Amino acid sequence: MFLSSYENKIDKKGRVSVPASFRSFLTTQGYNGFVSYPSFSNPALECCTQERIEKLSNSIDSLNPFEEKRDYFATAVLSDSSNLIFDTEGRVQFPKKLLNFAKIKSDILFVGLGKTFQVWSPKNFEKFKSFARKKALQSRSTLKWDNNNQ
Repeated sequence: MFLSSYENKIDKKGRVSVPASFRSFLTTQGYNGFVSYPSFSNPALECCTQERIEKLSNSIDSLNPFEEKRDYFATAVLSDSSNLIFDTEGRVQFPKKLLNFAKIKSDILFVGLGKTFQVWSPKNFEKFKSFARKKALQSRSTLKWDNNNQ
């Protein structure tokens, strides 16, 4: 599971060290890296295991092959997805097009979201996190919580 947030710097060769806890989880999934693609809703990159992107691809494939929305989802997610493989020191190199999409220059923030994680520009994430907290507080009454969940 991906938890917490970790800020790192991109080195002169364009590589960044992936947090050790993230790498550890990913390698237990049988893949020496992860898949990344542009977020639909934020200036960030979505990141997931190979298994999860395969499930997403299968979901897209289950749509009617003659519907436009199937092509839209396949194009929006899969055409910009990149397989990022760890080097011997646990670093990856994000393609420039992904870094540009997320407005990442030199500092990069890995944000754990449970089964997935995102990569952000630290400045943009702070703005989003403040907004997300406000929305979560407004929505907390809709969460179903009983005494068994305590």
